[in-house]
Amino acid sequence: MLDAEREIRFDESQDAPQHPVIEIAVFAVLAVLLLTDLIADALGTSALHVAVEVAATTFTIAATVRLWLRLAAKRRATARRMEELRGRLRAASEDAERWRAEAHEALAGLGAAIERQCDRWGLTEAERAVAVLLLKGLSMKEIAAVRGTAERTARQQALVVYRKAGLAGRAELSAFFLEDLLAPGPPPRAP
Repeated sequence: MLDAEREIRFDESQDAPQHPVIEIAVFAVLAVLLLTDLIADALGTSALHVAVEVAATTFTIAATVRLWLRLAAKRRATARRMEELRGRLRAASEDAERWRAEAHEALAGLGAAIERQCDRWGLTEAERAVAVLLLKGLSMKEIAAVRGTAERTARQQALVVYRKAGLAGRAELSAFFLEDLLAPGPPPRAP
């Protein structure tokens, strides 16, 4: 698990009630019943019975207040965590947008570089289109469909692109443009 995930994960180890509103309601009803009974008993019962009911009522009210305070504290903590998450999300979104802009500029630069190289090779517009579609990974059948030509025509144009560029095929064409963009791979492992 990532450190950030560990930081913002809710602390489930505490013995917080699953449904505190229900428990608060139960305590509140119990307090009302005890208070009603206490008032009714005050009119004509023993002091010990009244003392027990006063203690039960006090305990119930104290438990209700404690539970309510814990619930309020949990809500405040949750609100703080949500605000922190919103801040992190905003920062991540800004980073992603910045990356998209940088990548867009780099891709535009790559497109311009491909166009310049096609000029150096002396490719026609049709051959340029085939070269770009080859770089995008389309099959000859797909290139023909996109360009509205026969598959044989697309193959012939691809062969002309390879010949004018002095390359052996699609793999060398791709490598010509992509080799310098990719970071070197890890060194080979010793057997």
